Amino acid sequence: MKRHIKIISVVGARPNFMKIAPVHRAFLKHSKAVTHLICHTGQHYDERMSKIFFKDLELPEPDFYLGAGSGSHAEQTAKIMIEFEKIVIAEKPDLVIVAGDVNSTIACSLVAVKLGIKVAHIEAGLRSFDRTMPEEINRILTDSISDYLFVTEESGIINLEKEGVSKEKIFFVGNVMIDSLVHFLPKTEQSGIMKEFGLQKNEYCLITLHRPSNVDSQEFLRELIDVMNELAAKLKLVFPVHPRTMKNIEASGLAKHLNPNLLLTEPAGYIDFLTLIKNAGLIITDSGGIQEESTYLGVQCITVRENTERPVTVKLGTNQLIGTDLQKVKAAALEIINGKKKEGSVPPLWDGHTAERIADLLMGAEVDNEEGRR
Repeated sequence: MKRHIKIISVVGARPNFMKIAPVHRAFLKHSKAVTHLICHTGQHYDERMSKIFFKDLELPEPDFYLGAGSGSHAEQTAKIMIEFEKIVIAEKPDLVIVAGDVNSTIACSLVAVKLGIKVAHIEAGLRSFDRTMPEEINRILTDSISDYLFVTEESGIINLEKEGVSKEKIFFVGNVMIDSLVHFLPKTEQSGIMKEFGLQKNEYCLITLHRPSNVDSQEFLRELIDVMNELAAKLKLVFPVHPRTMKNIEASGLAKHLNPNLLLTEPAGYIDFLTLIKNAGLIITDSGGIQEESTYLGVQCITVRENTERPVTVKLGTNQLIGTDLQKVKAAALEIINGKKKEGSVPPLWDGHTAERIADLLMGAEVDNEEGRR
């Protein structure tokens, strides 16, 4: 019989919460064999971006909070590493679980590996092949030092094998983001967000844009507001705005020239936001996770990026990768509004049981560091 093991899961930015919540629930079923602790690095420190998500996702208060806050990539990564090292030395976990591609992911992976602790990476193998994206660097580095690589789609397996990763480390388990979606979908019926914003199912467009390469450009924002105003003549638009983006919009004076059908709102909690995704007729986004959620829900999605690390959402799903030319985005949106919709299907193993597969694999694996890293 295996000894009781200790696992620390890391959350830092908003998408991590949706990925770790189902993993935490899955480990509760193994509570006699595992102690599962959660470390919040504080990479997202705004209450609406963090605390509400813990509440919505039924996560317990984190066992550790590092308070990393903002800063340059180097400053943020360094702060997280310094504080996380103290926790790992004190707690001596058998395994550290990281998810996604944020600075917390690579920072905590590096700390664990250098202290001889095994690392599991959830959402491994995804590649945009654009090394100007900080997230791409984080993905590549984390995968190269992790012991367990949990893959969401076939492209992840192909990418890792091309990079020379041993097949023994790669596990095709599905998508934990979809676990959260499936688990909480019934709760969307209790959300009052549709009534609050005066929305009808399939009769509005949801917009989410947050990447600095998009929203930190005054020229892009100006054209974006123009395009949104034009689309707002056809249907309502809801744009939950990242605090940084709102500052940029207000600083440029663009907020004074909005179509009444264009609603700029604060970021929503998980349940309210899932409600907006589920009921939208169209989503325009630069988010990775929303490409996946819209594909599962069969909602039309336009991705405002030149590449995607989630190609299955384009290959099988309802996502269209249009690029950052906003005139092309407008043209694609108008086609969908006029009835030309993309057919899609749900990718393999996106069934709501990914976290259970991860927990079962880890509990069945030899998560033991007593002999050191082999």
